[in-house]
Amino acid sequence: MKKLSILLTIAFIAFSCTKEDKKLSNAELFAKIDTEIKANSQAYNDLKVSSETIGHRLTGSENGAKAETFTYNKFKEYGFDDVVYQPFEVEAWSRGDVSLQIDGNDTKVVTLGHSPVEASVSGTIVDMGNGLEADYAANPDAVKGKIALVYIGILPGSEEGLTNLHRSEKSAIAIKYGAIGIIIINQVDNGVLLTGTASVTGALLPIPAVCIAKKDGMALKEKLKTSSSTATINMTNNSNMIKARNVIATIKGSELPDEEIVIGGHLDSWDLATGAIDNGIGSFAVIDIARAFKANNLNPKRTVKFVMFMGEEQGLFGSRHMVAEAVKDGSIDNIKYMINLDMAGNPVGMNAGGQLNNENFFKELGATIQQQDSIFKNTFSNRSGLHSDHQPFMLEGIPILSLHSNLDRSIYGCYHSDCDSFDLVNEEHITNTARFGTMILYGLANAETLPATKMDSETTKEFMIKNNLKEKLIIGGDWKWQE
Repeated sequence: MKKLSILLTIAFIAFSCTKEDKKLSNAELFAKIDTEIKANSQAYNDLKVSSETIGHRLTGSENGAKAETFTYNKFKEYGFDDVVYQPFEVEAWSRGDVSLQIDGNDTKVVTLGHSPVEASVSGTIVDMGNGLEADYAANPDAVKGKIALVYIGILPGSEEGLTNLHRSEKSAIAIKYGAIGIIIINQVDNGVLLTGTASVTGALLPIPAVCIAKKDGMALKEKLKTSSSTATINMTNNSNMIKARNVIATIKGSELPDEEIVIGGHLDSWDLATGAIDNGIGSFAVIDIARAFKANNLNPKRTVKFVMFMGEEQGLFGSRHMVAEAVKDGSIDNIKYMINLDMAGNPVGMNAGGQLNNENFFKELGATIQQQDSIFKNTFSNRSGLHSDHQPFMLEGIPILSLHSNLDRSIYGCYHSDCDSFDLVNEEHITNTARFGTMILYGLANAETLPATKMDSETTKEFMIKNNLKEKLIIGGDWKWQE
């Protein structure tokens, strides 16, 4: 009987080990991951605590430093041994005082980033419509020595097919044509004012740039149809060398440790509110994805680096620094993919930028995620834009990945404004980002063969042209190809 008992025990242990060693399919593993995250996700609570105890996360400020420490400690709390600060030093901007008078009347206004440390200008206002190159080309001297008025988007009734430019690119064009100041009209109702950088390079502008409310701006446009108006802009700002830190947590790859997948989101925010949407929901989802990797014992083939970037809002400072350092030491060749979560939430699909070898990879990965929850619609695109932390990686030919978000449209009205606060955050949506983001990251990091490879310089150039990015990169000084 004793011998039989020993045999049964050995058989049970062998059966248990075989069961534990059985490799799970992605569908089985994703079901396990999904259950854990739905039960234990911390993204919403961590962002809430950060919003309440730190506030905004402006790069170079005391708050920014607190946010760096907060996220470093979170990575440690969630089980990471390999967590490092990547410090950098850069000249950074912060706002001071501003006033705008139009025809002698005070107008509600917000300074746009990288406006001069001190400025006092007065001049005739000239309506330059959408503020695109074509708006100036018809009359190149229209704003010389004057103040340009432009709309932040594309005006209703404009010629079809126009491609909008970033506020910084519109400012650069105004400067090119001799404007002494620029007033940008916000496109959001209810008096919301927008901040953000007006510099394509992160360097100080030679002219003041401000934003006014839509109602005020559209009324001014009407007035300018029949009479002239003048504006006086007075402002003081700060520009100093500051120290900031990217925060990087690493899981080493089990089979291909020299191949790296970078997933990041910018931790920094503007200072008018707490930056809960831009980019609290993205950066704190990245931390929760990292937590889920540890909690679910996920050890993919490739190394994964979870990155909190600082300085994105003022000129992609943190991501530019990370890429420059990787180029300098040769490790740039190890980075095989970059996933960027910027204002990403409640994902329904994926966008894969780069030259794809296997588009079906993403469709099949998405189909497996759909098995967990049909709210993930498995939409797919292959396009690229600028002005977020994927840009420096993309310019090195590294394939990029982002999410198709399905957030409440109402929150976008608070973009870069004083209403971007925690009450806009939907707990289910940020949890969904962690759920589906973890599955996407693991599927990519553990793939037998990656669906895209790094593009050489010429292929990268053609990809930029194909995505209509050449003009924007030239304006921003990032077009690195000789014609």
